[in-house]
Amino acid sequence: MKLLRVGNPGAERPALLDQDGILRDLSGIVADIDGELLADEAALTRVREAAATLPVLDAEGQRIGAPLARIGKVVCIGLNYHDHARETGAEIPGEPIIFFKAADTVVGPNDTVLIPRKSVKTDWEVELAIVIGRTARYLESHEEALAHVAGYAISNDVSEREFQIERGGTWDKGKNCETFNPLGPWFVTADEIADPGALGLKLWVNGELKQNGSTADQIFPVAEVVRYVSQFMTLYPGDIINTGTPAGVAMGEPEPKPYLRAGDVVELEIEGLGRQRQELKDA
Repeated sequence: MKLLRVGNPGAERPALLDQDGILRDLSGIVADIDGELLADEAALTRVREAAATLPVLDAEGQRIGAPLARIGKVVCIGLNYHDHARETGAEIPGEPIIFFKAADTVVGPNDTVLIPRKSVKTDWEVELAIVIGRTARYLESHEEALAHVAGYAISNDVSEREFQIERGGTWDKGKNCETFNPLGPWFVTADEIADPGALGLKLWVNGELKQNGSTADQIFPVAEVVRYVSQFMTLYPGDIINTGTPAGVAMGEPEPKPYLRAGDVVELEIEGLGRQRQELKDA
């Protein structure tokens, strides 16, 4: 299933995009798309069974929100692609690098992204986001890890590199600026993604292709990421894990590096997960 939320911020309506590309209104059978729904197998089954009979939702001209409400936490994996590590001159990590984004950084897939005040190095990162569907603690195997995944979505892990790298402390200062995590357009359930380790990822800036990679190049694949993270924290339904970005970020280009400026347009897509588009404005 492709689940999404349509409407103004704070007033989104849950919806389903059916196999024929018709948008269906879910508000009559579920309150919202969130961790509570993802953890309720019976409710998800009702949604699947009712999909063809749900009323059509006219979303012409309406905003698409983030596909999940009330996200608990956004866990992020850094330097998780071989080619991205090479382009930035970083060593291949022996274990996944973990940092966090606050849940309030998450916005809709086509919402405006704000360049922070005093920023000179705002960067883009197309990423596969894992959506957790079952409570995960100390998972022992890759099979067990994948059984806890509800599905996947596109994430743009927008980053301010000066704040992240040059200002001391952890990476979090460069990762948690307002609007720095567009998510969506929809959340695709795991049964529709045959192999999360073989998905193409692309990103364009002002129409120029910047990133063109594959999740096959991940250092730590989806199953290992979920298993590993569960050793250090409990993952709950509705939590998200951003799994890293392939080569092609501004930080990896020659000087002068083409960091984002007001007026730029970023577009990104992942195979089977849809497409995003953001315009950049000054905060």
